[in-house]
Amino acid sequence: TDAEVNTRKKTFTEVQTERLEQAERTVLIKCPAKLNEKKLLQYLSSHGNIKSHFFFENRGIHALIEFSEKDSIASLQDAIGIPSAAEHHVVPFKSRLFTFTLKNPVSQAAEEKPVHLSPQSHIPVKDLIQKLCHTDNISSQMYILLNEYQLTEENIKLRFLACSLVRDFARAYFPESTVKPFGSSVNTFGKLGCDVDMFLDFHDIQKRATKMKKGPFEMEYQMKRLPSERLATQKILSVIGDCLDNFGPGCVNVQKILNARCPLVKFSHQPTGFQCDLSVSNSIAIKSSELLYIYGCLDSRVRALVFSVRCWARVHGLTNSVPGNWITNFSLTMMVMFFLQKRSPPIIPTLDQLKELADEKDKYVIGGYDCSFVSDLSKIKPTNNTETLDVLLGDFFEYFGNFDFRKNSINLRKGKEINKPESSPLYIWNPFEQDLNISKNVNQPQLEKFVAMARESAWILQKEAQTQRTINKEPWGLAALLIPFGKSNHSKMKTRMKGIGSETIRSLLDSLKLNNTNSLQKAVGK
Repeated sequence: TDAEVNTRKKTFTEVQTERLEQAERTVLIKCPAKLNEKKLLQYLSSHGNIKSHFFFENRGIHALIEFSEKDSIASLQDAIGIPSAAEHHVVPFKSRLFTFTLKNPVSQAAEEKPVHLSPQSHIPVKDLIQKLCHTDNISSQMYILLNEYQLTEENIKLRFLACSLVRDFARAYFPESTVKPFGSSVNTFGKLGCDVDMFLDFHDIQKRATKMKKGPFEMEYQMKRLPSERLATQKILSVIGDCLDNFGPGCVNVQKILNARCPLVKFSHQPTGFQCDLSVSNSIAIKSSELLYIYGCLDSRVRALVFSVRCWARVHGLTNSVPGNWITNFSLTMMVMFFLQKRSPPIIPTLDQLKELADEKDKYVIGGYDCSFVSDLSKIKPTNNTETLDVLLGDFFEYFGNFDFRKNSINLRKGKEINKPESSPLYIWNPFEQDLNISKNVNQPQLEKFVAMARESAWILQKEAQTQRTINKEPWGLAALLIPFGKSNHSKMKTRMKGIGSETIRSLLDSLKLNNTNSLQKAVGK
């Protein structure tokens, strides 16, 4: 659609700013079980024009209402009362989360039609596999997966609203601060159900410093001084964490993890249903989000390939939702980007090429690292590469199944393999902090498991290409790769793995055991 093309061409910052502003005009309402949509909207419209709305299910039906004017919220808040249940005392913090119940339910219930609910989670893999079998090429399978898993417009609005509600707390202390999402919520690679990473930003405050050059005096605020930025971050997060814990409607399981490399507060935001991680501004993380946003917008094959590879990795236990020696989704995404830079002709440009296109306003140096790259998508020449996703998926597995990980590292700045600077099993250069390896956590057995699974997948796709498949008899193409390569394949796999050494087979078997204990722990823990 034209509308989509237009939103796609906006810069990352424009999209962010627009969505943050939109979130400020938005409220969230827990609705009565028997709901008449027309009546609800009619009532709300008496406080101002409604620009958009949708309903979703999250322990009851909720409505997200976006007004055209911010003032409409104040008008609505004036009409809303404080809960009067005798057995509870309330913290009188007035947010933009409301509960509506019917005054006389009996008379109104008769007229209602069920409202349309926007899904906020993706379908289970087994249902996805069914869907994938009904199409006729791998390319369309990959686009179906992308459509099922990617964030919807509604889900993105909900994410920005969660940030905006946290910002209301931060502003109690720091009136000019903002809370912005980063990472998968905004880089075009988030899947439904992923956490919301958000950070507290005071940078707008620092920007003002330059305006104060006039006049005969050097003028500055008296502020509390601390020996390190880290300590300031910890203190700020500690207080805001307490604030969410003590006063935040629907903020539960608040954990302060202040000694981590990047201090953060984790909490569950019940009204929106998100698991949230709040940290203090991290410019490098924002730049990484923007870089991926650009790559995701340049060519539709980029996101389709990333979503398929990540789903594949998850099914085979190569990635995991708990931190450990597994490959992370971020590392996996960077491997896909690198692979696309290496095509002939390349499908996406290297980071150095994006840096060449940068102009004055794109100049960015963070902590001594040059993080400049072009922000205007229209300055980037579209690729001439016309390879299909069928080809790209098979070649991705082939490429990394045979990659010389012992000798080479992956560098997205140059778009080429470079000798490893140190001996981590998997070395992927951090695109911005150029002396860091973003996959330092990955150990040898996990890397070997990845290689084995990639080879197995390449082999399945090649074997398939040579035989005519019988329609809908069994999963084929991408669907065949999303079924765990189980015990039946074990002996076949061993013969194909000859080249990798017994250490790998052992670690493969270990990791298969590990997956079982993991799911056991999950089942017991629930």
